[in-house]
Amino acid sequence: MFDITGKRFWFFLISGVVILIGIISLAVFGLKPGIEFSSGSMLTVSFEQDVKQGELRQELVNLGYPNAIIQRTGEGDFFIRTQELTAEDKAALETALTTRFGSTTEREFYSVSPMVATETTQNAGIAMAVSAIGMLLYVTWAFRHMPSPLHYGTCAIIALVHDILVATGIFSILGSILGWEVNLMFITGILAILGYSINNTVVVFDRIRENLSKGISPDFEVVVNNSLVETLGRCANTSLTTIFALLALLLFVGASIQNFTVVFLIGLIAGTFSSTCIAPNLLVVWEKKEWGKFLHPAQALRV
Repeated sequence: MFDITGKRFWFFLISGVVILIGIISLAVFGLKPGIEFSSGSMLTVSFEQDVKQGELRQELVNLGYPNAIIQRTGEGDFFIRTQELTAEDKAALETALTTRFGSTTEREFYSVSPMVATETTQNAGIAMAVSAIGMLLYVTWAFRHMPSPLHYGTCAIIALVHDILVATGIFSILGSILGWEVNLMFITGILAILGYSINNTVVVFDRIRENLSKGISPDFEVVVNNSLVETLGRCANTSLTTIFALLALLLFVGASIQNFTVVFLIGLIAGTFSSTCIAPNLLVVWEKKEWGKFLHPAQALRV
């Protein structure tokens, strides 16, 4: 039988390293706010003739938009993000692009004011906080007949925080390299991670509850390890099928939901790891009162 719980501090170390790299990336590069979180306008256009991204960028500089952000879509269109445009500014920009590159088709246009951007940022934070609190209360209530039910809820939330930090940190690295911005699709992906990850964690916790009621061993660590081994295949299969669906979305739907699929994919992998290697092992640490070993990692890793 796999000794998963016996390697718990190695799993904690792996997560700690990944999270540390992500935090460093967030501190150095940060997250580029999309139009929903910082005021501006987004214009999606297509051209009949072949237009290179560098040529379009230079033309926007010539037109007085040196800070414009340009992204190419899978369909060959261009996302152009600038400061907030008035109706006159938008008409002048489209006229200038048509004059320079020929026939131009507007696919989509929308603007966000500073007030709306601020409200969106606040609402996104409230949504994630409410979700986390609701899940903490639900898991604690679901395991209310177990000894220390709050331990289960707290460990589940710690695992969720782990998943969000990993997904956000890796997205920060990708964003700094590829120029990706944080938009509402990113927030949707984060909320999807919260729901999906808690599902796997509850499955593992529920198996722990069943095995405790069966009395398969007086040693809590043995019970947790057996429960992990029994649910490992189920968690892996569920995650793999979802990964295939996300890859299909990423390949065939394209840039419109790019942030959602990328963030959800990262969080799904992190969530599968945390629901099997982090949350249950934290229960063992709590039961065995091993918190002090985090202060002496070298000793803990030798165990």
